Amino acid sequence: MIGFILTGHGQFANGLKSAIDMVAGDQPAFEIVPFEGSQAASYGDDLRAAIEAMRAECEAVLVFVDLLGGTPFNQAMMAAGSIDEVEIITGTNLPMLIELLLTRSGASSLADLAEQAVAVGQMGVTRNSLASLEPSQDDDFSDEDGI
Repeated sequence: MIGFILTGHGQFANGLKSAIDMVAGDQPAFEIVPFEGSQAASYGDDLRAAIEAMRAECEAVLVFVDLLGGTPFNQAMMAAGSIDEVEIITGTNLPMLIELLLTRSGASSLADLAEQAVAVGQMGVTRNSLASLEPSQDDDFSDEDGI
């Protein structure tokens, strides 16, 4: 199984974990490592230890972070530089995590799962308004077809 570690600024990881628990239930090989300002001095060591522990239990590890270039991303990249079979995904969102948690057992490789994360994450970002959901005048909803 590929293990997942979720991290990010403030309550990002805690909030997504809470939503995942509500939607998908408790998940194996899934851990959060929040980055709180009060724990900044030990954060890098804590994240590295979590990645190493997950890697010891799993064939590979995906680390999900909130944004590119922030401390969680930078620390994850530094840890990944010395631990094999670790990839970092930025721009993490709830649809991405839910789909990957529910399909990761069928993934053929870490690279395939990372690519799936990017694709699903992008599909989870859409633009919507009430006007876009209203039928247009061109739509014909008559009962002539018997439906």
